[in-house]
Amino acid sequence: MTPPVIHRVTALDLPVRPTLWPFAQARRAEIDAHFAEKQREKPIWNGRVLLGRNPSFTEARLTADYFETDFASFLAWRDWGFPDREIFNGFGMGALRSADGAFVLGEMAAHTANAGRIYFPSGTPDPDDIRDGAVDIGRSIVREVFEETGLTEADYAASADWDCVVSGVSVAMIRLLRVDMPGEALRARIAANLARQHQAELCTIHLVRGMGDFTAAMPRFVTAFIEAQLSA
Repeated sequence: MTPPVIHRVTALDLPVRPTLWPFAQARRAEIDAHFAEKQREKPIWNGRVLLGRNPSFTEARLTADYFETDFASFLAWRDWGFPDREIFNGFGMGALRSADGAFVLGEMAAHTANAGRIYFPSGTPDPDDIRDGAVDIGRSIVREVFEETGLTEADYAASADWDCVVSGVSVAMIRLLRVDMPGEALRARIAANLARQHQAELCTIHLVRGMGDFTAAMPRFVTAFIEAQLSA
């Protein structure tokens, strides 16, 4: 497997363009059957998501085209091993880091599509993330961090840069979010917020202070980012 590559950029240029996805059209019946099977396993919703094409890194800028599709098509594409390699899943992640250097990650709850996976607050962008005809990854991160942890923009200082981790068909656009609070206190605050939610997306909060805290449930693009941060 090709190791992840990290591009540090200062700007994201991600216009949304009307696009027909041949994979989703040609395999519609199979996709619908696959999604129906997944819905029998857990209560997932076939909402709308945004996927990317034609990524380019030039002059500290990531440029790519995005298009809208349904979650069922995205899920089938993912579960079937990404048969269309012209498409990528480009999403934002808020890398929470405490005052004492701990990275704060969440474990996805059993009812979610990514149950058991451990990573930073994130989500595949959707039409609510479109501003002025382009995907606003910054706003997507603000929303995801709030929904998953209860933290607002007033609780952290966001880096001006983006670390874009390219790993296969995934492009994780990661923004470092520094929280002026020790790791254990931050974990306790987020855990208290989760306890108040009816059906929280996260079930456990993990602190990562070194590579010894990595687990197999953490995607490679997450551990690659943390490794780079620890060695900086």
